[in-house]
Amino acid sequence: MTKGEGTIRLRPPRNRLDPRAAGWWRTQWLLLTAAPVAVLGLAGAFIAPARTWLLASAAGLAAAGLLCAVLLPLWWFRTHRWEVTDDAVYVRTGFFLQEWRIAPMSRIQTVDTVRGPLEQLFGLATVTVTTASAKGAVRIEGLAHGVAAELAERLTRITQGTPGDAT
Repeated sequence: MTKGEGTIRLRPPRNRLDPRAAGWWRTQWLLLTAAPVAVLGLAGAFIAPARTWLLASAAGLAAAGLLCAVLLPLWWFRTHRWEVTDDAVYVRTGFFLQEWRIAPMSRIQTVDTVRGPLEQLFGLATVTVTTASAKGAVRIEGLAHGVAAELAERLTRITQGTPGDAT
């Protein structure tokens, strides 16, 4: 946050995600697209009367999935930001529909680090900061595993020394 003439303005969080996050997202898109493309392709191979439509649908879905897998991760990488200060955790996502999440240290209840199979393959992790907010937890996805572990340790240390009841 920056102060100017009696107002407080929100500034973008400083940290980017690990560059490997784009590859992780890309792989998720390709896997998500591969299953329906395979089903349509197999159905097209075995159902002769509908072959043209099924194979055309499979090709269209494959093209759309490939386009999304190439473009969206690059876009997401440019728009996702995070930062941790002694006062709060800041996360910003989105471009057209921007979402800013701020979790004050006094409201943090738990800090978790998760590494799914694909995240492990890419050496990444997700830090989940649970608060008393009705909106739910604040998630920082696409962090290098070492950065996520250090962040979880730092957040734990800061929240233990922060007064408040986390409710």
